[in-house]
Amino acid sequence: MIAANSPLNSASLIPAPLRQGFTSFSEPRFCATRTRMDFLQRFVGGGCFRGFTRQGLKVEINGAGEDVFDAAAAAANNNAVPEHLVVMVNGIIGSASDWRYAADQFVKKLPDKVIVHRSECNSSRLTFDGVDLMGERLAKEVLAVVRKRSEVRKISFVAHSLGGLVARYAIGRLYEPFPKPEPAGDNANCLIEGNTNNLTQSHDQPHQGTIAGLQAMNFITVATPHLGSRGNKQLPFLCGLPFLERRASQAAHFIVGRSGKHLFLTDKDDGRPPLLLRMVNDSDDLKFISALRAFKRRVAYANANFDHMVGWRTSSIRRQHELPKSNLLVIDEKYPHIVHVKQETFDDVHNNASSAAEDQNIDLEENMIRGLTQIPWERVDVSFQKSRQRYIAHNTIQVKRYWLNSDGADVVFHIIDYFVL
Repeated sequence: MIAANSPLNSASLIPAPLRQGFTSFSEPRFCATRTRMDFLQRFVGGGCFRGFTRQGLKVEINGAGEDVFDAAAAAANNNAVPEHLVVMVNGIIGSASDWRYAADQFVKKLPDKVIVHRSECNSSRLTFDGVDLMGERLAKEVLAVVRKRSEVRKISFVAHSLGGLVARYAIGRLYEPFPKPEPAGDNANCLIEGNTNNLTQSHDQPHQGTIAGLQAMNFITVATPHLGSRGNKQLPFLCGLPFLERRASQAAHFIVGRSGKHLFLTDKDDGRPPLLLRMVNDSDDLKFISALRAFKRRVAYANANFDHMVGWRTSSIRRQHELPKSNLLVIDEKYPHIVHVKQETFDDVHNNASSAAEDQNIDLEENMIRGLTQIPWERVDVSFQKSRQRYIAHNTIQVKRYWLNSDGADVVFHIIDYFVL
């Protein structure tokens, strides 16, 4: 499932400086608290240590998060969980509890279809450690869940904010291509582990591999800064003022550690390009784009306004002139805060690539857009303009706390209703 030389198969996932209490990790130089080290030990140790039933939902808490599924459906199926694993990933300074409302709604609406895993391996200040280290942790956590839940056959990701970048990194590590077809003979159309369809596909076709050995279904990001936070108005609370944006780029790592360097594309590890720029193409051991292509759907939910943390362009992977005009935004009675939906096809991707090739003005942001749009995305634009909760739109879009962010419930239902099973 994972290559023998992959870091996920090494004796320890966590780099030496981090195993030594974080004291030798110079950027940023963190002092390890007992709580933090206890968490890492619990995560690495794994194992389920508590379970309970809440309103008909079975919740099992282990060393790296929570598994939520329908208790009655599991009991009717000899305690076997559903075959579709949904991994939910929190954003910066977040935790598994951020997705509690959404996870419960998923299981209530799809009781015999999904088991939801709310990741906990990157919570609180651990979200300052950088997209790469967080992605490695998440990849290891997903593998642990898949080993424990041998019934699962499919996998999807739903990630908020920085968690979307972490999930993109993790799937790059977890991706495995399908075996190449035999040149001739009886094995030319080989099947994989009992599947009835010929899974071997040509280079131009999607779905060319698996994620953690599972069929990849939905990759959904919610208010994720796919293009980083460096560009004009990509961090909206700075009001688009160039002076403040420059200062933020210079100071971000003092506040949120290596994650700040990654978000503002100021990291220069070993003289390499910024991590987010590297994550828009495949490398030797990390297949970022191939992993995204493996999913049947890729969806970017984006706040069109009032998100003070993540700009509209970066969360929807668009250029400024591609953002929908106000007259194109509509109100849906069933989903009152969903104002625009556009679904791309591979034909759209080819056409857009041809148009972009004519533009000679290529900067870091343009490079990232071109890399990520090698494959089609669905873009869902959200607006809480008429909501009393509009000034906390970044958290409302995921219903981080129902009592405070309840107006985002229709966005959660939209995610569920269009979820590919």
